Amino acid sequence: MGRKSPYPAEFRNDAVALYRAAGGKRTYAAVAADVGVTGETLRSWVRQADEHAGRSHSHGEQSAESRDEELVRLRAENGRLRKAEKEWELEREILRRAAAYFTKEMK
Repeated sequence: MGRKSPYPAEFRNDAVALYRAAGGKRTYAAVAADVGVTGETLRSWVRQADEHAGRSHSHGEQSAESRDEELVRLRAENGRLRKAEKEWELEREILRRAAAYFTKEMK
């Protein structure tokens, strides 16, 4: 990789968290100036944190927030599918009755 960073991991994580807490309202350079590093340094830390999070997620280690988001998404999808199933059951019942009616009429 590269040389070892002179900044402790906790400091880098805090700087990344500070940048993310800004929610896109502040630039890398602005946040970096607050913590005393260059904008490009902070950008690389954020990139490394994203890559690390991607590797963690691929190995089955999801953060509680992402699990909660997925749970909400799955519950919404489950509700939508249950509603669609009820509609299909109603349509099948209507078609079954229509088929029975027309069969009776044809005799």
